[in-house]
Amino acid sequence: MKWNRIPLGPLQTNAYVLVHEDQTCLVFDPGDEGEKLIEYITANGWTPLAVLLTHAHFDHIGAVDDIRKRWSIPVYVHKQEQHWLTDPMKNGSLLFMREAITVNEADVLLEGEQTLTIGAFSLQVFETPGHSPGSVSYYVEKAHAVVSGDVLFLGSIGRTDLPGGDYEQLLQSIHRHLLVLPEETVVLCGHGPETTIGAEMDTNPFLNRF
Repeated sequence: MKWNRIPLGPLQTNAYVLVHEDQTCLVFDPGDEGEKLIEYITANGWTPLAVLLTHAHFDHIGAVDDIRKRWSIPVYVHKQEQHWLTDPMKNGSLLFMREAITVNEADVLLEGEQTLTIGAFSLQVFETPGHSPGSVSYYVEKAHAVVSGDVLFLGSIGRTDLPGGDYEQLLQSIHRHLLVLPEETVVLCGHGPETTIGAEMDTNPFLNRF
């Protein structure tokens, strides 16, 4: 099982494609440039099974409908942010981009921590609010990776000054759900390069002062 990072859009938001040995894949946070992402997946001969969102800010959802239309696959998002997909004020696009970015409603609403089985993939869903109320992280043990969205970054954490953000809640989410993972776990961040749980435990200044 392997993962691939594709930065997309003006904010270079990371979409990730997690690929199984059978060439099926999962698409995480397709934020923009749908045609570019479709061409990348098609060129590699992969077959997407689902789109999984870590949260519903505009820069993480912009190409959702492009991917869904191309492969007729379901979209997953946390229940607390189901209406953000269709509301440009809630997803922040009107505030930051001065244009409305919306996508159709999700097919599957996540609520509570659970294990998802999609094709040959098994993922643990952790509720990790703080950056946004419905932020989730997807831990894929067989890939030794966690898709954290905008919760945890290399040397930093997600911003909490947006509507629904909560600094203390974010730190609690990170400590309760992410830092308990094996230290070699790769953190697939929503922006910027990857890191590991161990590296952030040792060097992240936000976590070391909590």
